[in-house]
Amino acid sequence: MRTLVLILSLVALAGCTRISLDRHMDQAYRHYNEGDCEQALLDLSRAERTSRSRRYLQPEISLLRGQCLERQSLFVDAAQTYEFIVRRYPTSEYAYRAHARLETLRQLGHHQAPAPAKASPASL
Repeated sequence: MRTLVLILSLVALAGCTRISLDRHMDQAYRHYNEGDCEQALLDLSRAERTSRSRRYLQPEISLLRGQCLERQSLFVDAAQTYEFIVRRYPTSEYAYRAHARLETLRQLGHHQAPAPAKASPASL
């Protein structure tokens, strides 16, 4: 009987976490669509804390965070967020979207593609 109660409790907790995560993501998208990026960023932080065991959600959370940063004219921070997605999740559909956002920022003059490093001889 104890085993059954323990198993049911664990299943219920796992379900509650998923419901909480969905609620935070839904609220973040709603606030973003309403133009309230400060609240959307707060919801994204809550979703991120809830989704630690679901790493596959991180690119989606990061992309929406980057879009909010763009709306707040924090272009450098947005570009760094997009670069994180491209580097960390290169096969994700969100990496493709992040790359497109980086290109848009570059075309608008808000982001410069990093110049390749130049090797120079050491001086004594």
